[in-house]
Amino acid sequence: MSQQYKLSGVYTGKVAERFGMTTAIDKSPITGKIYLSETGLEGDECAEMKFHGGVERALHQYPAEHYQYWASKYRSEHTWQAPGMGENISTLGMSEADVCIGDRYQWGEAIIEVSQPRSPCMKLSQRWGVENFSVDMQDVSRCGWLYRVIQPGVVSVDAPLVLIERVANPLSILAVCERYFGDPLNPEGLEQLKSQERLSKSWRDKVLQRIATGEVENWNFRLLGHA
Repeated sequence: MSQQYKLSGVYTGKVAERFGMTTAIDKSPITGKIYLSETGLEGDECAEMKFHGGVERALHQYPAEHYQYWASKYRSEHTWQAPGMGENISTLGMSEADVCIGDRYQWGEAIIEVSQPRSPCMKLSQRWGVENFSVDMQDVSRCGWLYRVIQPGVVSVDAPLVLIERVANPLSILAVCERYFGDPLNPEGLEQLKSQERLSKSWRDKVLQRIATGEVENWNFRLLGHA
């Protein structure tokens, strides 16, 4: 495989009081080299480790193209641009339709692997001041995606992402979102998700739970901030 994707931005952030909440969503650009460990970029923080960060969610990538979509949809006074979704990596030319679970990329000295879509949460709505923004993002699957780090190393905005491996039965991020969020109890879809061995453990556990119980977990707290 030889697909290469140039990065338009790399970002890290510290936990702070911003947008009326405690969050690390407000990130700043990194122009030089930076070390990527198994838990993320050096100096990058997460406010709530239960929902963000960790080895399965070490990096968040968000397509820069989506900002024009949101700007057109909401026509607000906000400047819709990276890293407004709290992303670590911004790119043009990569989307949920063509990035697959388990894809491995060489990035500088590091190797990273796509682990899951990003699950939109109510903090995005609060950050942008748009009611139910998280719900809208989930509905159209413009969520971005997360990585685990297979091989730590020094990375930079100048080093492209080079696709080096794809699994034999790939599901795109879009296809995963359509099955997981859009048709969450469809038996065929659940079996397809179950077969994705590189899908993060938390998502696989939810899939197995749905198969066993025939019920979907409550999304209200994540999306709306209340039961």
